[in-house]
Amino acid sequence: MKKMLALALLISICGSNVSAVCAAEKTVLNAGAEQTVDKNKKPKKVRPVKNKYEYVNLGWWKQFNDEHLSGYIVKAVENNKDLKMATLTIDEYYQNVVMQRAGELPSIQAGLMPGVSKIVGPSSFGLGLPIIANYELDLFGKNHNKTTAVRKLYEASILDEQAAYISIASAVGSAYINIVKLDAMIDLQEEIVALRKEIFEIMSVSNAEGIVSTSDLVKANQAYISGVADLTDLKKDRTKCLHQLAVLTGDSPNNIEEYARSDYRTLAFTGVIPESIDSDIIMKRPDYLKAEKMLEKAGIDVRVARKEMCPSLNLGGGVFFNTKHVESLFTTSNMLWALGGSIMQPLFMGGKLKANLKSKKIAYEKSLKNYEKVNLTSMQEVNDSLVSVSMDREKLSKQQKIQELEQKDFALSEQKYAQGVIAKLDLNQMQENLLSVNKMVYSSKFDCMIDCISFYKATAAQDI
Repeated sequence: MKKMLALALLISICGSNVSAVCAAEKTVLNAGAEQTVDKNKKPKKVRPVKNKYEYVNLGWWKQFNDEHLSGYIVKAVENNKDLKMATLTIDEYYQNVVMQRAGELPSIQAGLMPGVSKIVGPSSFGLGLPIIANYELDLFGKNHNKTTAVRKLYEASILDEQAAYISIASAVGSAYINIVKLDAMIDLQEEIVALRKEIFEIMSVSNAEGIVSTSDLVKANQAYISGVADLTDLKKDRTKCLHQLAVLTGDSPNNIEEYARSDYRTLAFTGVIPESIDSDIIMKRPDYLKAEKMLEKAGIDVRVARKEMCPSLNLGGGVFFNTKHVESLFTTSNMLWALGGSIMQPLFMGGKLKANLKSKKIAYEKSLKNYEKVNLTSMQEVNDSLVSVSMDREKLSKQQKIQELEQKDFALSEQKYAQGVIAKLDLNQMQENLLSVNKMVYSSKFDCMIDCISFYKATAAQDI
């Protein structure tokens, strides 16, 4: 009776799987954390970590010859919160691979079962120690396919991280260029406001003497007030860009006063943007590679769904020690063991398996369409960036010619004013026209730099 009771307990443990589990857990160390190494221990397996500075291609940013810009890129790589989350996501997916891979290995569980029983006669205390082992033979490769599918998600998360680094670097560069651009706009606008104020003051005196009409005086006052309002808007936009740069670099927006930048008159991009590039560049973009990974995963999911219809073969065994006294727990007289196996073939699942297979096929078709879409979108972004660079440079070239003509015209006006041919009011108006043209030229100049950054992002920071 005692052996039959022990066998029943062993069978119930194998079926319900209720026991205290002792598992060996693998941990992945953070690449950035300090690690204490014990020379007597074998090194733990950690996921491979790539150099994040290779993602952003710091050499490309040096073409601006601006130490401040390069410094902000490095600061963002080290401190940006979105990038840290992207790295943690990779660690999460890596652990999913480890967990799924465990499904391909045998499982062993052990437990402790103290209890009191009464069958015939007085009740007695007993102590049980079950040890259960189970292994599913992966004859059709289903479990291995599942591991491969999860690994594809892990590889896709690495590509997501690469895309995040490129995107953040582009955002930092664009924010910095816009800040320097606004520095130029603000300086020139302050000169325009000062000129308009002077024009208004001259016209006020002329109006008092009856030389200038009140209507012209009102228009001059409106122009001055409008210039002040435009100056306020420019300062507001610059402050917002500084806040954006602070957050991108993982800093507090309260520290924007400490953010240095180059003089807008010296900042320039010295690199070369080609008129056309090879289509192979698109195939190296992280979003394109991720779409490939997801398409591969969808194909694997279809194979797994088919293999779910195949029979499963399981091997199992267990050892059960049962005794009243701890000192005799591991004796052979108190040991019960069993080995066995099972073959299970799903016969009726209410259409679940077929629906699952159809669902995975639909997901594969969606992944295929997404892959094609990413391919088209990649070509569009690259072509758009190339067109923007070409057309904006052409626009800048024409505006610079206008600037040269306006500069010559203003120089002639200065000569005329020195000779007493024109009044101070006319000279101020000519100077304001020159400043407006200068604003237009500087705006186009920095727009060309933003176009270069768009090209950098569209080509995934690759050296062309």
